[in-house]
Amino acid sequence: MQAQRFAPVAESSQSEGRGGAESAALVDNNTKTHFRVCRFIIETGVKLGMRSVPVATACSLYHKFFQSATLDVYEPYLVAMSCIYLAGKVEEQHLRTRDIINVCHRYFHPGSDPMELNGKFWELRDSVVQCELLILRQLNFQVSFEHPHKYLLHYLLSVRNLLNRHAWSRTPIAETAWALLKDSYHGPVCVRHRPQHLALTALYLALHTYGVQVPRGEREWWQLLLYWVAPHDILTLSRKMTINCFFVES
Repeated sequence: MQAQRFAPVAESSQSEGRGGAESAALVDNNTKTHFRVCRFIIETGVKLGMRSVPVATACSLYHKFFQSATLDVYEPYLVAMSCIYLAGKVEEQHLRTRDIINVCHRYFHPGSDPMELNGKFWELRDSVVQCELLILRQLNFQVSFEHPHKYLLHYLLSVRNLLNRHAWSRTPIAETAWALLKDSYHGPVCVRHRPQHLALTALYLALHTYGVQVPRGEREWWQLLLYWVAPHDILTLSRKMTINCFFVES
């Protein structure tokens, strides 16, 4: 089954030429497309009143699906709509397909009226439902994810106890760490790394951004939280999350 088109992708996902340069351009275009679609998921989720974890699940479903699917076969925005619909079920925040369709319609056509309940609407609704079934089969019905949110909350509380009160209160460490974690869902790092590592790296980057030094004992602060993590793991994931931020801001 092929997911039908809902909205045009801003850039072509196929390169017409061949060779190393063309392949690199194709990968870059695909990456940008996925970033834009995940931004669409996040913004649509906010407008639908979704909590942060269901939105994270929707992005994770999208990235997992496109690990084995290609943009030249499946329309990414239709897949995104179905991921939002499915994530609501998985995280027990059920959403009506009509609400999802209308919010997405307004996303592409700001200021427009809700879609009329005509043949076009019902065709789109059927496409969303059929694409949901496709995603379930593609992922072998493994649609539950362990997200880093609970770990980040625990790490923030732990590090706050290691810092003096003034260092914590005068810098937005927590807000920055949560923002970095949210931005990480624009790219596939959210499904390629352990949730503990994602949470720890978001906090590491937030502290590094504001130059906040955590008092060091026999071990580094992150080793007190995750004894098995190595410095190069944090640095490698930091680079990936920083690239995420570059795409989000571009």
